[in-house]
Amino acid sequence: MSIWDSFWAIIWWFFWAFVFISYLMVLFNIVADLFRDHAMNGWLKALWIIFLIFVPFLTALVYLIARGPGMAERNISTMQAQQHAADSYIRSVAGSSPSDEIDKAAKLLASGTITDAEFAAIKARALA
Repeated sequence: MSIWDSFWAIIWWFFWAFVFISYLMVLFNIVADLFRDHAMNGWLKALWIIFLIFVPFLTALVYLIARGPGMAERNISTMQAQQHAADSYIRSVAGSSPSDEIDKAAKLLASGTITDAEFAAIKARALA
């Protein structure tokens, strides 16, 4: 009799697959949090990793209970830092304001780099 012989056996298999994948996600989050925490020294991190390898379920449960609130705070601060970095990058590569574009075009017109028609086109595009 194979595992796929009954409907409930398939449901049972999917349940355990879900539990296993969820458990792996928790383990990866714990390991990521260990390396994200700069206040904890290296020996303590290594000890947590060793316990995660040899007693994984109990260690994960203890870690989530003991360090769960700090884990959430570190995750939030990391997300905020990433958002700030993304916003800074977008601001650095985004176009400037219409007045800056017109000012740059006026300087180019004054230096003779562009013609009056090109200046008018740039001004119209900036104000659009």
